[in-house]
Amino acid sequence: MTKSQRPRTRDVIELVDETSRPGSPAAATHLPQVESFEDFYRRELPRLLVLARALAGDIAAEDIAQESMLTAYGQWSRIAELASPAGYVRGICAHKAVSFVRRRLSERRAVRRLATRPVSTADPLAADGDRFWSEVRRLPKRQAQVTALFYALDLSVIEVATTLGCAEGTVKVHLSRARAELATRLGTTEEQS
Repeated sequence: MTKSQRPRTRDVIELVDETSRPGSPAAATHLPQVESFEDFYRRELPRLLVLARALAGDIAAEDIAQESMLTAYGQWSRIAELASPAGYVRGICAHKAVSFVRRRLSERRAVRRLATRPVSTADPLAADGDRFWSEVRRLPKRQAQVTALFYALDLSVIEVATTLGCAEGTVKVHLSRARAELATRLGTTEEQS
């Protein structure tokens, strides 16, 4: 590039000024569009309900999904700019669901300790009759989350990794361990489960 072909400093400054001026056509081409929370909510709430239902059961699914959206709403200006806002909010939902199940199991254990009469040894979360998801909820936290995201939301391994903020290999390991454990608990082979 010869000296005469180089842009003059004044031209570069004018271009920068043009792109930073709100409402200018140049500014519109440089700013990414941020999705409104309302659009995000309408699109993602049904998926969060599926995830919460898979991890925590029907009783708490709606509350967990709504609480996840409420958390997202409070931080929307930051979350909307992430590479995967949906993945981030799914992660919030997965964490809230697992926390709910653990809290519920802990409460039941405390009640059992305080009760004077014997308590049945049946799984307290199996009341909904869905044995598979009941067993998923009994898995370690990360295995349950990976299983629910992979099977209930039909996410790919890459999407599950993005949602949970971990490596693809980590997702594969947790998924493999979950399958093996579920096969044992349900009395099937891994291919059948």
